[in-house]
Amino acid sequence: MARAGSRPEPGEGLAELRRSGTVTELLFLYECATREPTQLRPVAARLGLTVQAASHSFRQLKQRGLVEVRDGHYRPTVEGVAWLHGSLGRLTDDVRERIDRLHVIRSCRAIAGSDLEAGAPVSLEIRDGVLTARPGGNGPSHGRATRGAAGGTLVEISELGGIVPIVPARVSVRTLSDADLADPQLERRLRRELPSAPALVAAQGLEAYHSLRRSADRPIVRFAVGAACLEAARIGVPSLIVVLDRDLPDLLSAFSVVVPPPLDVRPVRSLGRLPRGRRGRRDGVR
Repeated sequence: MARAGSRPEPGEGLAELRRSGTVTELLFLYECATREPTQLRPVAARLGLTVQAASHSFRQLKQRGLVEVRDGHYRPTVEGVAWLHGSLGRLTDDVRERIDRLHVIRSCRAIAGSDLEAGAPVSLEIRDGVLTARPGGNGPSHGRATRGAAGGTLVEISELGGIVPIVPARVSVRTLSDADLADPQLERRLRRELPSAPALVAAQGLEAYHSLRRSADRPIVRFAVGAACLEAARIGVPSLIVVLDRDLPDLLSAFSVVVPPPLDVRPVRSLGRLPRGRRGRRDGVR
């Protein structure tokens, strides 16, 4: 048994509760210690158990010498009281130690979405992958501007509360074949794939980069493409990746994570296959 205030040993505290039935036994014994019931039915009702399950817990505890029926009442033995105190004490110490290790963020920096006055309530949100503070404290995540700040500048936010909602963005993957590389219309085809909204544009491999850079008038990510687009997707920034079809398996391996972002994988469209909503244009590019 751990002494009061002592650090939980390995396997104690929260880990001790992993043993099947431990939580029920603790709660059952606590009922016996604090209420001294005369029947199992009210104990089962309070714990959300069947009478049969409560009877099973009693038998298990009795076999270990932790509970008994004395003068018509279910009561813990001396050993049972010691076990109850020790287990709850270890649980308390373990939970307190884990909480102490957690770092609670109470302030942060963000980009001011507009001019902010010192002390003004703000709401925090992700805009184009950037933590942004806008006036008004009615958002899911909120705080106060520590100092005044002009729109577009860094601002210190204190008294943080809530959680910034982030919806994972889509990763669009467009594949190229060797025949596509020889297509004189490839530049126009790739230009039509480029997103109009802010997004990350990337190319996996030399051939894909060489083809894409003639179509894109924006920076192209060339290195650690999968990791960069995965990180962008996690903060709500969509991305477009151009890759040769033979290099596709290596690229997709970067997204083999527990919670992958939404993926849209398909070949680069031909000029004859206009996207929905663009029928009537010659190539879908203004």
